[in-house]
Amino acid sequence: MVADGLSPDRFTVSALLSACASERQGRELHCFAVKRGMCGDGDFHVSSGFVSMYCRVSRPGLARRVFDRMCQRNVVSWTAMVGGYAENGMFEDAVKAFRAMWAVDGILPNRVALISVLSAVEGLMGLAEGKQVHGFAVRMGLYGELSLNNALIDMYAKAGALRYARRVFDDATWRKDVISWGSMVLGYGLHGMGTEAVALFDHMHASGVKPDSIVGLGVLSACCRAGLVLKGLEIYNSLVKDHKVHPTEEMSACVVDLLGRSGLIDHALDFIKSMSVEPGPSVWGALLDASVIHSNKETQDLACRSLLRLEEESPSNLVSVSNLHASSGRWNIVEQVRAKIKQGTLKKTPGRSWVNAAT
Repeated sequence: MVADGLSPDRFTVSALLSACASERQGRELHCFAVKRGMCGDGDFHVSSGFVSMYCRVSRPGLARRVFDRMCQRNVVSWTAMVGGYAENGMFEDAVKAFRAMWAVDGILPNRVALISVLSAVEGLMGLAEGKQVHGFAVRMGLYGELSLNNALIDMYAKAGALRYARRVFDDATWRKDVISWGSMVLGYGLHGMGTEAVALFDHMHASGVKPDSIVGLGVLSACCRAGLVLKGLEIYNSLVKDHKVHPTEEMSACVVDLLGRSGLIDHALDFIKSMSVEPGPSVWGALLDASVIHSNKETQDLACRSLLRLEEESPSNLVSVSNLHASSGRWNIVEQVRAKIKQGTLKKTPGRSWVNAAT
C-alpha cells in the first residue's frame, strides 16, 4: 500500500492493530502512527487500539504508558486497560483501574468493563468486590444482560458463594443459555456438591437445553468428586449417545478417574481400550493416580510407559515416574530416568498437566 504511494489513515491503522501478532510488529505500527500524528489529542480509537494490542502481546506496562499519555480518555480506553490487566493476571491493577475509571475521570463503565473487572475479582477471590460490581450493574440498569449475568454466576460460583450464584441463576427476569447452566453445574462440582450438580444437569435436560462438552466435563467432574460412579457413567453415555457430544480427552479422563478411584481398575482399562481416539496424557495420568491409590503395580507400569511414550520430553512426567519407581524400590529404573532428566536437553512445555478430576 505504502509502496504504491497510498498513505494509510487511522482506520487502516486500527484494522492492522487487530492483526499484530508480536510486540515488534506493534511497535513498528506505533512508531508509524506517532509520526503521522494519529495518536494526538482526542483520537481515542487509535490510542485505545494500541492499549489493547500491547496487552494482547503481554506488555501491559507499555499499554499503560500509552494510556497515561492520552490527554483525554473515554470508556473504550478505560475498558481496554481494565481488560488488559485482567487478561495478564494483574487482577489488583484491573480493580484499581476500574475504580479510577469513574472516580478519577467520571466515566461510567459499560457492560464489557464490568465483565472484565469480574474476571479480575474472580482471580482475586474477592467476594466483597464482586458484590460491589453486582450492585453497580443493577444501579446502571445493566443487570439482566446475558454475558454479564453469566460472568456474575461464574464469579460467585468460583468464590464458593453458591447461594448468590444460584440466586442470579434462578432470577426469571433474564433468559439463560448453555453457558449459564454450565457455570452453575461447574460451580457445584468445584465445591464437591455432586448431588446438586447432577440434579441441575437433569433439570437442564428436562428444560430442553442441549449440553455441550463443557457442561459434560463439569457434571462428570462433580460425579468424580462425589463418588457417583453409576450416575457418572449414565451421564457420560447419555452425553455421547443422546446428545451427540464428542467426548474430549478431559471427559474421558474423568471417566477413567471415576472408575479407577472406585477400585474398578480393569473397567478403567477397558474404557481406555474402547476410546475412538488415542488416549492422551490426562487419561493415562488419571489411570496412574488410581493405580497408585490401589497399589496396582501392573497398571502403574502400563500408565508410566504410556505417559513417557506420549510426552517423553516432559520433565514433569519424568520426575513423577522417577518418584513412583523410587517409592516401589525399583532403583535401577530410577537411575535411568534421572539420567535422562540430567541430559539437559529437555524443555518444559508450559500450560499442560494431567487432569486429576477428584482433587
